[in-house]
Amino acid sequence: MIRVLIAEDMHMLRKALVALLEFEPDIEVVAEFSSGADILPNARRHRPDVAILDIDLPEVDGLTAAAELLTAVPECRTMMLTSLGRPGNLRRALAAHVAGFLLKDSSPATLCDAIRAVARGDRVIDPQLALAALDDGPQPLTPRELEVLRMASEGEVAARIAARLFLSVGTVRNYLTSAVTKLDARNRVDAIRIAREAGWL
Repeated sequence: MIRVLIAEDMHMLRKALVALLEFEPDIEVVAEFSSGADILPNARRHRPDVAILDIDLPEVDGLTAAAELLTAVPECRTMMLTSLGRPGNLRRALAAHVAGFLLKDSSPATLCDAIRAVARGDRVIDPQLALAALDDGPQPLTPRELEVLRMASEGEVAARIAARLFLSVGTVRNYLTSAVTKLDARNRVDAIRIAREAGWL
């Protein structure tokens, strides 16, 4: 029996997934919830074989939780089931050692086969998304530009970023301007949007 944990914040979709998997004779849903903060404690308690996570979860996003699971419950393999089919998200998922990455419009049979494959140690990636990731260009920002942009995306002002990174306010503004230019963005907000959609933030 494959023990499965599901984290999905859309109630109807989560319940549909649970109902779908209950028809499978070799799959048992041992926990299901809507918040990313519930993933780690439930995984420790139920010791699932496979955790099916949405990327965009409240409190703790699915990719952060996947990285935490790798350390805390290493026998649990993680599969992302998401509508955010962006090459950058796939790269982040692979960096977090996620074993599966499927889009939410996958067929029920594809999902069940993927769960079985992930449980036996295989890796399952949506083929179209894998091709898109190969075609996607490299991330153009320097580590410092990315760090400054990430802090700006969290609502930090230039003076606060400067204080935290031991930089001058002018240097922080230069990094932000450089990021806007490299991403061909209209402004800082647009640069943050572009970076998020690419999965870099």
